Amino acid sequence: MIELGVNIDHVATLRQARLTYEPDPVWAAVEAHLGGADGITVHLREDRRHIQDADVRRLRDLTQVTLNLEMAATEEMLAIALRHKPHAACIVPERRAERTTEGGLDAAGQLAQLGPLIERLGAAGIRVSLFIEPAPAQIEAAMRLGAPVVEFHTGRYAHLEGIERATELQRITEMVALAARNRAEAAAQLPEFIAAFDTLAEQQDRVEDVIKDGMAETPLQPYLNCENSTSGIY
Repeated sequence: MIELGVNIDHVATLRQARLTYEPDPVWAAVEAHLGGADGITVHLREDRRHIQDADVRRLRDLTQVTLNLEMAATEEMLAIALRHKPHAACIVPERRAERTTEGGLDAAGQLAQLGPLIERLGAAGIRVSLFIEPAPAQIEAAMRLGAPVVEFHTGRYAHLEGIERATELQRITEMVALAARNRAEAAAQLPEFIAAFDTLAEQQDRVEDVIKDGMAETPLQPYLNCENSTSGIY
């Protein structure tokens, strides 16, 4: 069955830009859940550019929403995850200079670093996923590491058009099937949602009203009513 997770990082981006207490990511999480989302994703970056430590704590303490914590593979982030125990943790690559995550984790090249971290998260009852490129070598590495979930980076697909876009979608579809054959759940972002939010973000005087008015009424059902699958959409 396909499940829909909503990333609320940029609700916090707007709050941080305004140096105020709203819009509140916890409120946004509840509204998204009421709108039909199965879970919420937040990325606690090392530079704390949007989501803050207190947001993670409040999401766990004040809501019953399934929480997926995106995190870098560092001891600091591991300690935070073990303290708050989100339902799931997605390990992502991270560079402070990037505006957003620019590519997938090189799981194949970081087996020794990732192995102990994944083991500790799993032992704490946290479901681990790896944010990787849709490539056989990376899927194989994720399986060797024992990650039950892989999330595919879809940046290339988002920037292609026409036949090239269709070809890339077919490649991603084949990688989802490969993950399923290896008994792993596969997830992918919806580039259309990302592009739509970027357009709204250019009109900052309207963004907060758009978020408040639309979060619970966003037409999520077309995505929730997809055919049965072992995949997730974030």
